[in-house]
Amino acid sequence: MADFISNLLFVFQRLNWWSVLDILLVAAIFFALLYSLRDTQAMALLRGVIFLFILLSLLTSLVDLPAFSWLVSNALPALLLSIPVIFAPELRRALERIGRAGTFLPARKKTRLIETQQAIQAVVNAAARLSARQHGALIVLQRLDTLQAHIETGVQLNAAVTPELLLQVFYPNTPLHDGAAVIADGKLVAAACVMPLSSSGILNRSPERQMGLRHRAALGISEATDAVAVVVSEETGSISIAHSGRMIRRLDVERLENILLAFFHPLTTPPRGLFERLFPFLFHRKDDSNDPLAQ
Repeated sequence: MADFISNLLFVFQRLNWWSVLDILLVAAIFFALLYSLRDTQAMALLRGVIFLFILLSLLTSLVDLPAFSWLVSNALPALLLSIPVIFAPELRRALERIGRAGTFLPARKKTRLIETQQAIQAVVNAAARLSARQHGALIVLQRLDTLQAHIETGVQLNAAVTPELLLQVFYPNTPLHDGAAVIADGKLVAAACVMPLSSSGILNRSPERQMGLRHRAALGISEATDAVAVVVSEETGSISIAHSGRMIRRLDVERLENILLAFFHPLTTPPRGLFERLFPFLFHRKDDSNDPLAQ
């Protein structure tokens, strides 16, 4: 015990401001990594890797096992090289977020604000009517990230967004009712589009297990891009909205409209700095129009 205390005092005596800053930077990086992997299957895998690493370290340090220590020391580099392969989707999303950190609203999209607001009103109206009729629907609204790869999987429409058109698209047993309708720049550009399914465990932990492929697809496209997805449940008629891998359920029409308008409202708040865009969880704004789901 005395040796432990003396070693601890020796460490604290060598600490300076640069050492504290170094430790804080490393801690911030690990915290950001763990925060970005929350609610994903990769988080469970990461916990398993950390547990295995600690167990092997204890075995090799506490017990004299030469052959086992040799095997662990030679297998560890291969395990470290396999981490980028295992966490490839999460790393890609993190790099995409870094690439979007300095992105501002293009002037071309600012000129189409009126059309976008009219499209939002049509989506809200259609969602309310689809909910009342319990007709399932998935409507994806494009923001800064292009959805062209997903648009090409569906049927091209390039039509004005109206409630009647959305009701017809998602009418049961019609050719376009399966898949997602994609809205970009105030136009219904395509329907019956294939969206990536979510790899997170959010829906699995939900007390209500009736959420199906539409909800998983809504979360999936929100994890891969900055798009906003509106889902109407076919079983219950409840309205949900997904963005950045998060979902809010049982929305009423008024709240749905407020959230969508907040997402597509012009930037009226001061622009975020690069550090704030990379680590948004360190900043708490009372009026964060860029992430209405956080309100």
